Amino acid sequence: MGPYDGLLREVILRMKYWEGEELADVVAVLWAREMASRLREVQPDVVVPVPLHWMRRWRRGFNSPDVLAQALAYELGIPYMPHVVWRSRGTPQQTSQTSATARHENVKNAFESQADAELLGKTLVLVDDVLTTGATASEAARALRIQKPKAIYVAVLAHGR
Repeated sequence: MGPYDGLLREVILRMKYWEGEELADVVAVLWAREMASRLREVQPDVVVPVPLHWMRRWRRGFNSPDVLAQALAYELGIPYMPHVVWRSRGTPQQTSQTSATARHENVKNAFESQADAELLGKTLVLVDDVLTTGATASEAARALRIQKPKAIYVAVLAHGR
């Protein structure tokens, strides 16, 4: 939807905790309508959210990329598959990392996916709330590649810093 600053940044930060779940629902619907119009031409088969580690999810109450991914899947009329990739280890928050290299190292090998061919030959949309260096999306996509999808596209609410 735009750059990660100003009002959009404030909205996303509020969406990250259970107190912002209703806000996340509204933003997700608006974002999904816009994003779906952009993604229809690539004919995606599945929408997958970038997962939080179970401990961080428990502390926050929910995962905003889940809400975004559900809305996008609904808008596109395709399956939402939240459990095909997971964080196998907790990591410090990416915002605490001081460089792109540190961000990549922080999430290196932090995701896993089952090799059960559930996504074989399918076009995936991987959803996250913010993309800065691309480290998180890249590592989640790396884990998903074990399932041999045809393509993986990344959709985000905000980008950069």
